[in-house]
Amino acid sequence: MIEFLAQEKKSSGLFKKMTTEKPYKCEYCGASFTREKTLAVHMCEKKRRRLQKNEKRVQTGYYAFTRFYKLSAGTKTEKTYEDFCASPYYNAFVKFGSFVNNVRPLYPEKYIDYVVTSRVKLDHWCRDALYEKYATELVLKESMETAIERSIQTMMDWSAEAEAPWNDYFRYASLSRVTRDIKDGKVSPWLVLNCPSGKEMLSKFTDEQLEIVYTVIEPKHWALRFKRVPADVEVVKEVAKESNL
Repeated sequence: MIEFLAQEKKSSGLFKKMTTEKPYKCEYCGASFTREKTLAVHMCEKKRRRLQKNEKRVQTGYYAFTRFYKLSAGTKTEKTYEDFCASPYYNAFVKFGSFVNNVRPLYPEKYIDYVVTSRVKLDHWCRDALYEKYATELVLKESMETAIERSIQTMMDWSAEAEAPWNDYFRYASLSRVTRDIKDGKVSPWLVLNCPSGKEMLSKFTDEQLEIVYTVIEPKHWALRFKRVPADVEVVKEVAKESNL
């Protein structure tokens, strides 16, 4: 009887040891588990961030994170992805990365630099108004060559979608599509205001659509700009004529 009780006590202790031992440890957060399968399905925040490394929104957010510390904080040492994962601002930067990928801004890297040096709070980086301000400033200042190249590329993108000649963009693209493209800076006033089909299209805009694009298409600015560079205006008009715009 004594031997039986001793054996039972020994077995009980062994079982207790087996159930309390946690040999499987998470390399990211340090949590321990009794079963390997439990460790395999375990998903802590640190592990999740490491596994998200190759996602596009995370890569964009990480790039913005490194640019912020380099341009605004003056950090000389390059921030690593591990630094990014450990940052309390990780989620905010990833959210901004998603915004950038969805908006597809003109010159994304230039836009990110614009935002991180704007002194705007991180929580406000995903506001449409901030991108619209950037796009408007860029369109009003950029060279004629850059503006025409991007405008024609935008028209060609529409052409592929609509299965129509690209030079019919101003004639057959929906007014809502053209309104959005002008507002976002994808189609420049350099082309809109210097070709017959562009001017005709503007005449069809509703008052609401004209209001949406007004800051980009602002007449006084462009009248003065065109007056200063008549040679550039002639180049655009020649391109429009040759392209049957």
